[in-house]
Amino acid sequence: MLKVSFPDGAIKHYDEGITPFQIAESISNSLSKKLLSASYNGKQVESNTELNEDGKIEFHFWDDLKGKSAFWHSSAHLFAQIILELYPKSKLTIGPPIENGFYYDVDLGDESISENDFEKIEKMMIEEARKDHKFTLRESSKEEALNFYKKNSNQYKIELIKGLHDEKITFCDHANFSDLCKGGHIPSTGYIKAVKLLNVAGAYWRGNEENKQLTRIYGISFPKQKLLTEYLSLMEEAKKRDHRVIGKKLKLFTFSKQVGLGLPLWLPKGAELRKRLEEFLNKAQKEAGYEMVISPHIGNKKLYETSGHFQKYGESSFMPIKSPSSDEEFLLKPMNCPHHCEIYKSEQWSYRDLPKRYAEFGTVYRYEQSGELHGLTRVRGFTQDDAHIFCAQDQLIDEFEKVIDLVLHVFNTLGFKNYEVQISLKDKENNDKYIGTDEMWKLSEEAIIKATKGKKLNYKIEYGEAAFYGPKLDFMVKDALNRKWQLGTIQVDYNLPERFDLTFKNKENKDERPVMIHRAPFGSLERFVAILIEHTAGIFPLWLTANQIILISVGEKHEKYAEKVSDFLEKAEIRATLDSRNETVGKKIRDSEQNKIPYMGIIGDKEIKNNSISIRALGGDDIGEMNIDELINFIKKEEEKSYNN
Repeated sequence: MLKVSFPDGAIKHYDEGITPFQIAESISNSLSKKLLSASYNGKQVESNTELNEDGKIEFHFWDDLKGKSAFWHSSAHLFAQIILELYPKSKLTIGPPIENGFYYDVDLGDESISENDFEKIEKMMIEEARKDHKFTLRESSKEEALNFYKKNSNQYKIELIKGLHDEKITFCDHANFSDLCKGGHIPSTGYIKAVKLLNVAGAYWRGNEENKQLTRIYGISFPKQKLLTEYLSLMEEAKKRDHRVIGKKLKLFTFSKQVGLGLPLWLPKGAELRKRLEEFLNKAQKEAGYEMVISPHIGNKKLYETSGHFQKYGESSFMPIKSPSSDEEFLLKPMNCPHHCEIYKSEQWSYRDLPKRYAEFGTVYRYEQSGELHGLTRVRGFTQDDAHIFCAQDQLIDEFEKVIDLVLHVFNTLGFKNYEVQISLKDKENNDKYIGTDEMWKLSEEAIIKATKGKKLNYKIEYGEAAFYGPKLDFMVKDALNRKWQLGTIQVDYNLPERFDLTFKNKENKDERPVMIHRAPFGSLERFVAILIEHTAGIFPLWLTANQIILISVGEKHEKYAEKVSDFLEKAEIRATLDSRNETVGKKIRDSEQNKIPYMGIIGDKEIKNNSISIRALGGDDIGEMNIDELINFIKKEEEKSYNN
C-alpha cells in the first residue's frame, strides 16, 4: 500500500500503481474532471502517471500556474501537430509554455507563415482537439530517439538529444504525433476549447545570432471560449496602457539606435519621476539603517570569476574591455554584489558593528539578444535599487523580516496592494546548477521559510527557481489588469561571504563568516517604471508625478498674474508649469488631459479680479476657485493622501 499525504496534512492509503487522476476521482468526480496535472514529491507528473512509492501529492487546476503551464504545454504539442500537417517539410524545434500561453520555434524551410494563416490553423487545432486524443508520455532509449529524428532529418532535435545526459529519453504522443518532451501535460486534447494565435516573429536557434533564424509563433489557449474573450478584451486594454506608447506621449524616455539598442535615454520628466522614486526609497532606507555606497561601472574580470557570476552568466555579459596592460581585462558591471563584498572587506568588523547594510542605485549591463529587448522591461543597461546586508547568523531572521517590511512599504505606497509570495528553492534533482554546500543551502532555505512564516505571509514553494548562489523570496504583484509581475526579491547567501573570505570578530574574538542578504524592492528602476506606467495608465500618484498642476492663462493679459502664481507655487515646492501658448483654452485643457497632469489652474479676468485660481481636476471635475494659499494647502493635503493611499 502507498501512503499519500495531501497539502492539508491528510494522509490516505492506496494500492501501488494508482494514478493522480484516480486519486482525484476517489475524492470526487468533479475534482477529477477539473484535474489538469499533478505533482508528486515536488516533481510534476502526468495525471495518468502510476505512483509506486510513498509521497506527497498536489493537484493542479486551471487556476494555478502549474495547471496553466501543463495546459499551454499540451496546446503547443497540438499546434506542432497541425504545423506538420500543413507544412510537412518543416522542422520542429522547441515549444515551451510561457507566462501567458506558449510559443513554438519552427524551421519552415522555403515556406512562411503570416497572420493571414492564423485563422486556418486555429480552426484545425480546435477540430483536432475535439477528437479528445490522450496525451501519453513514454520512454525511449537515446539511440531510438536519435533514429526517429534522423528519419525526419531534424538536426535541431538531434542536437537536443545529443546534449542530454540521460540514457532514457521521453516522448509525448497524441493522435499520430510524437514530440520530444520531459512531461507536464493535461489528460487529453478535449480540454482545449479555445485557441488564439497572437503573433509571428523571428528567433535564432538557441538564442544565438550566429545560428539560423527560425519562425516563432506565439499562441494562447483556454478551457472555455468565455476565458479567451475576456483575455482578448484585457489585451485591448493592455495596448492602451503600453508603457512604450504612454512613455512616448508623456515624454518620459526614448531610445536611439545611434546610442544603442536596449539603452534607454531618460527625458526631463522621466528623470524627475525616477529621481522621486529614488528619494522615496532613500528616505525609507535611511530610516531602516542603510548606508549609501557607490561602485564603478566596470570591474576586473577576476572579481566576477571570484563571485562565480562570470562562469554562470559570462555569455550574457558584454565582451571584456581590454586595458593597456596585457594581463588586465574589465567587464561592464553585470551585478553589484561583488563590489559590495569588497566594500565590506575594506575594514575589519566586530560583531558589535553588524549588521552592515549597504545600498546603491547601481547601473548594471547585460547583453540581451536584440529580439528579447522590450521597452523598459528588457534592456541592456538598467539601474538596480540594490542593497546587501552583512549580518551574524543570529541576526538573520530579524534582518530578513525587516527587509520584508521594507518591500511591503514600497508596494503599499505605490498602490500595489495585491501580491503573491513565492519561496524559490533549488532544484532537488540537479545540484550542478548551484554553488555552495548542502549545509549552506539548508540553512538559507530554513531561514527564508522561518522569516516568511514569522511575517504571517501566505506563500507557495517553487523548486528550481533559486538563484545559483542561494534561495530567495519573490514577490509577484498584480497590476490594475490583474497581470502578475515579479518585483521585490530577497535572497539569503552563504556562498559569496565564503568566496570573498569575509569575516567579523565574534564575541570570542574569533573570525566568523557573516551571512549576506541581497534585496531589491524595485528590482530595476527601468522595469519598475514600466510596470508603474501600465498599472496607473500614466496617471501617477500626486506625490510622484513630475508635474502636479499646470497654470493655463486665458489670454496674453493674464500671463503676468499666472507667472506670479507660478512663482508662489515653486517657493512652496509645488511642481507647477505655465501654459502661456497662443492657443485656445480648450486646446490647452485637452493637451493637459493628454499629458495626464492631475490639476489645471485656469486664470482669466474673473480670477485676476478675485485674486484666485479656478481649479479643475484631471478627468474634468470642477473643484472651484481658490486663492494661492488655499491652493498650496489643497495640493499639499492631496499629495499626503496620495502617499498614504
